[in-house]
Amino acid sequence: MAEKKHPDPVPEGKVGVYVCHCGGNISDEVDVEKVCEQARKVPGVVVARANMFMCSDPGQELIIEDLQSGLVDRVVVASCSPSLHETTFRQALIRAGANPYVYEHANLREQVSWVHHGAEATEKATRLVAAAAAKAGMLEALEPIRVDVHRQAVVIGGGVAGLKTALELAERGLPVILVEKSPFLGGQVAQLDRLAPWGETAAGLISELAGAVLAHPAITVYPCAQVEGFEGYIGNFKLKVVQQPPAGTAYAHEVARLSHSGRGLGDFVPFVGVMPAPIPIGREEFDLDAGVIVLATGFRPYQPRPGEYGSQEFPEVVTLPEFIRLAAKAETGGDTLMLHGRPIRRLAMIHCVGSRQIPGIHEENAGGYLNEYCSRTCCSATLYAANLIRENYPQTRVFDFYRDIRTYGRGQEELYTQAAQNRVVFFRFDPGEEPQVSRNPDPKGHPVLVKVKDGLTFGEELEVPVDLVVLAVGQEPNTITDLVEKLKLPVGADRFLQEVHPKLRPVEVSVAGILLAGTCQAPFDVGETCAAAGAAAVKAATILTRGFVALDPFVAEVDLSRCTGTGACVAACLGEGALTMVAQMVEGQKVKRAQVNPALCLGCGACVAVCPENAINLQGWTLKQYEAMVDMIVSDAYLEGA
Repeated sequence: MAEKKHPDPVPEGKVGVYVCHCGGNISDEVDVEKVCEQARKVPGVVVARANMFMCSDPGQELIIEDLQSGLVDRVVVASCSPSLHETTFRQALIRAGANPYVYEHANLREQVSWVHHGAEATEKATRLVAAAAAKAGMLEALEPIRVDVHRQAVVIGGGVAGLKTALELAERGLPVILVEKSPFLGGQVAQLDRLAPWGETAAGLISELAGAVLAHPAITVYPCAQVEGFEGYIGNFKLKVVQQPPAGTAYAHEVARLSHSGRGLGDFVPFVGVMPAPIPIGREEFDLDAGVIVLATGFRPYQPRPGEYGSQEFPEVVTLPEFIRLAAKAETGGDTLMLHGRPIRRLAMIHCVGSRQIPGIHEENAGGYLNEYCSRTCCSATLYAANLIRENYPQTRVFDFYRDIRTYGRGQEELYTQAAQNRVVFFRFDPGEEPQVSRNPDPKGHPVLVKVKDGLTFGEELEVPVDLVVLAVGQEPNTITDLVEKLKLPVGADRFLQEVHPKLRPVEVSVAGILLAGTCQAPFDVGETCAAAGAAAVKAATILTRGFVALDPFVAEVDLSRCTGTGACVAACLGEGALTMVAQMVEGQKVKRAQVNPALCLGCGACVAVCPENAINLQGWTLKQYEAMVDMIVSDAYLEGA
């Protein structure tokens, strides 16, 4: 269990209040100087200062100087959301030699200036600052919770993100276990031929990455394995893993096929990946210990609904991933693309299939959801494929139907310019007026008609007969409902795993010690996936190499002199395992009393609310501190003219 040090009581202190203009975000609506003036009337406040940007170096220096001079020993910062800069100001207290937990934050931007105006905004800001000062005067110097770390990482997912994360951790001297549910490594990238915009082969990338992973002595790979049990906390996770090959004889046949195809285990198989090693037939269960867990569960291509742009209705309609596999096996040497012996003289490519869907316009999927986000990689991949066709098969005409072209990133806008030079014909459609795909009534013509109202020709309705329609499908997160439930993972409205903050904590989730890598958190290209994997590896290595982590002490604490063992707190607890009833000897009798595991405590306060004896308090948010805040909010004693 994590160590929890009981804080030493600190007498009510001298409070300094520091109010931020936030570059006008606050001061445009709140009279900052008036807030400072009235804050000086609050009992316990010895100084109140304002600054244009409290988070800047000069703003932090105001706080540090007042602390080091002994003028103040408690700090209130009134600025933007604490989720942005609470850590910034706690670090400033540490640099001043003060305890970082004698600090309170008042949110004057999101809670005041962004929702109120004029005198109303100033009055509310004044009351919030006064409440924060009342609490600050009662804050104790707490100590972080120290948790020892098991020096091993578990990476879940064997695509590019998982391979890259595992390799970077291992190269830092850290042991890594890689768990992959399929028999193959490589993920979705292994299903590709070449990568936009530079044309690297997927085979080369996966072979290099997977080869380095399989050869590294610090990495253990478990294919055909899934996590079926989870418990613990940062530094001390325990996973139950089940390893079992696919049902029936499919796995054995695949191993045999590889051995007779000239490719051995560990070699890249086009459009499949790398099979690392054979595993015994049957089910095997084992436990894994980990200090950190990295999720690299990847994505899947959007699967169009039956009838969507003719999908599953006409054999001449395929998705872009399907077309990539077909084109890689196409007959070469001619001027016209040949697929299965059939000439493709005219080819249509339709963008934004399964991306940027609009409620009320697009039909929901079977699960009742829409993909309202942009998948980001589809435009570049489509244009890259169009250029390959035009350059290798000049007699195959390519028609590109797009809503918008979003070729972001280095070298990708050039794909659009190159497509125009290659005489790809573009048609632009509006949302709700997507191209319609139907059978060509002329049996002697091209088999499929694509109808569109073209925005480039001022809404002219056009019919384009083609031999093949390619749907540029977007990215969707893999279905990992079981992992989400077991690990209590946050999921965004787009169904991707949700990071804490895209700028401040970009690969972290709200569950400490669990990190994200790659397309499980958003649509990425391969370069971005590798960058995210590197970021996750750095975060994980920071935790593992130190040997311990220090957690904020805002957790429940039981007063055993009051606890009577009703168990109401355990029933109300939202953190599994955070509160338990343990046997203790009290006055010669064996009784059960509540005990907190601080590493698992969420700091939610649910236990505090239900305890009939008031035997539990939340460190940093005690009931007395709440009462002081409420009393100050309803008081008018410090207001101007009161």
